[in-house]
Amino acid sequence: MKPAVKNNKLLKLIFLAIISFSLTYCQENKDKGDEKETAKVEEPSENKSTKKAIPNYYTSGIPVYEKFEDLEPLLNIENDTTYVLNFWATWCKPCIKELPHFKELDSIYKKEKMKIVLVSLDFPKDVDTKLVEYAKENQIEDKVVVLLDGKYNNWIDKVSPEWSGAIPATYIYNRERNELFQGAFENTKDLIDVIEPFL
Repeated sequence: MKPAVKNNKLLKLIFLAIISFSLTYCQENKDKGDEKETAKVEEPSENKSTKKAIPNYYTSGIPVYEKFEDLEPLLNIENDTTYVLNFWATWCKPCIKELPHFKELDSIYKKEKMKIVLVSLDFPKDVDTKLVEYAKENQIEDKVVVLLDGKYNNWIDKVSPEWSGAIPATYIYNRERNELFQGAFENTKDLIDVIEPFL
């Protein structure tokens, strides 16, 4: 009878070892699955820091505004400069098509008191991979800022009550006047025509 008892004890030990291994393996795979799921999150949640979700572009030199309230002061600067704020995104084909006109405009008026700000509305997941790369390739990093606040309906009226929310849209202002231009500029001359009255 003693060998049978030993075999039972051995079987119990093997069974416990298998259960222990199975539980450990399942937990490890569950944790790995959680990591993958977190990495795939496209939009940062309200209770998580955007910086933790998408850290790299914070070191790219492009200013990032998480909320519209942080960007809003750029719409209300009172000095002798004319500001041209273009709202765009890399996923917007008309936006990409018109961006060279802003680059050309900047070179034409480089001696004037005019500042171009290209406000990217790209999704957080695209900032590192698409926006930063596009800005570097086209040498416009010094003009680009990012607005991550996707709650457009809460703030488009603060830019202009006339804005439908579609992009591209260009808001031009100085101390004396302001105006919103919706839609893409077909060429640099059209852009110059709307800028001239402000200068």
